[in-house]
Amino acid sequence: MTTTEAGAPAPSEGAETVMTDHDHGIHGYHHQKDEHLKRLRRIEGQIRGLQRMVDEDVYCIDILTQVSASTKALQSFALQLLDEHLRHCVADAALKGGSEIDAKVEEATKAIGRLLRT
Repeated sequence: MTTTEAGAPAPSEGAETVMTDHDHGIHGYHHQKDEHLKRLRRIEGQIRGLQRMVDEDVYCIDILTQVSASTKALQSFALQLLDEHLRHCVADAALKGGSEIDAKVEEATKAIGRLLRT
């Protein structure tokens, strides 16, 4: 059996090889990276605001309201990232076929499970 430069098995004679962005190390969030970083900085600011509220002895319910807003912001970010994972990584695996699709679906299912537990 022949191998590629990366050491992976070479495709068999006449087999069609599907190359995707994922093969080149490009993740599903890549095209939205700047927007994601901006969003995470905003969430980071919310968390710092929570610290400031505690430091300034702000009323408990007001702090809890901000905790809820921060939690929702993180959940929204996570759902966007999951959507991108499904559209990019899982879709790439589906194009390739084989057992890779099963692994990607299982990975996504576990991630969804973790999100539901939060």
